Amino acid sequence: MGLAWEGVVVVVTRPIPQLPELGAALLSAAMALPCVMGAAHAESAPEKGTLSFKYLNYKESQQVTNDALGGYGRADSKSGASAFDDRIRVKASASSLVVPLNSEWAMSGTLITDSISGASPAYHTQALSGMKDFRRAVDTSITHYLPSGTVTVGVSHSGENDYVSRAVSLIATKASENKNTTWTAGLGINRDQISPANQIVFNETKRSSEVLLGLTQVLTMNDIVQFNLGYYKGQGYFSDPYKIYDERPRDRTQQKLQSRWNHHFSELNGTSRLAYRYYTDSWGIRSHTFDAEWVQRFGNGWSAAPALRYYTQTAAKFYVEVDPRLSPFPASPPPNALYFSEDQRMSAFGGLTMGMKLTKQLNLDTKIDVKLEQYGQKGVWILSGTGSKGLAPFYARSLQVGISHSF
Repeated sequence: MGLAWEGVVVVVTRPIPQLPELGAALLSAAMALPCVMGAAHAESAPEKGTLSFKYLNYKESQQVTNDALGGYGRADSKSGASAFDDRIRVKASASSLVVPLNSEWAMSGTLITDSISGASPAYHTQALSGMKDFRRAVDTSITHYLPSGTVTVGVSHSGENDYVSRAVSLIATKASENKNTTWTAGLGINRDQISPANQIVFNETKRSSEVLLGLTQVLTMNDIVQFNLGYYKGQGYFSDPYKIYDERPRDRTQQKLQSRWNHHFSELNGTSRLAYRYYTDSWGIRSHTFDAEWVQRFGNGWSAAPALRYYTQTAAKFYVEVDPRLSPFPASPPPNALYFSEDQRMSAFGGLTMGMKLTKQLNLDTKIDVKLEQYGQKGVWILSGTGSKGLAPFYARSLQVGISHSF
């Protein structure tokens, strides 16, 4: 899972202990490799350097059981019971610098710090356990601009109390003679080390690699489309040591297909951005993501971008499908089962994100922006079939502010 900002490459190697979708959705490229944004590059280095700063405040909450039947809903005001339990809170900042070295070379780097605190369910949506952690991550890359393409090499390092990750990446782009078509190919390799505070395991490792192939095509003066294919393969420790009854396979493969279409409406001075992503993996999870965004430009440097995103996934084949409201204790794994998990992130559900971004161009070199997103998740919101039963509705709110300056 990734927690990141628009326009800033961030690799979060250890999942925030809840839903990955909201944090990850802040990445504009769902197919991004470690240290690499999945966008096509220009064929010349930027004329100016750019310094950017982003701040992200993320908060989760989940409805609590408040009736005799174990249902979820708003509490009776007379009882004084709270309708929601706060879960994970994240406060993060990112500083990014892009510096052109000459007309053919440019370097970039990002420093990220985030503090994570709150509580996470030990199984399903029950038995909250407290947590607190601090993470620092850094990545850097260098890009060589060729007459008809680019080559970028990147490295990154992320560390916290119980998780250390290192990554390298290589991505190349090739443009057609008329510059209307751009092909992209990339490779990313991660090496992670896991030593949880509860000492369930010690010095476990996880290794993974990912391949990206992409095509960006300019169709008309107002239309551009992009297609990406991604393949991921990982081996090592994938279980969550902070969950009860959580034993996952030590290997995982993922396949991703993503398409994008941007259309500019000249008469409205606005742009529609539509995207779809299909995901499947060896654990049995299948997901669909639909994105729609409208970017409206106004006078005096103002622009607004409302967005809507729908996400749905099936459950992992080893997810323990038991209604947690029927018992105060975690369900025992099925007899003779090699793999099992009662982690809500492995369940079947649907999620809806609504967002709004406002941007103000202060002058030719400086702009500021603020973005607010609200996420909701329920089992019954799954696209087809029946979602996992008995899980409390989950919500998350994300506020992001940023400033960038060219020099």
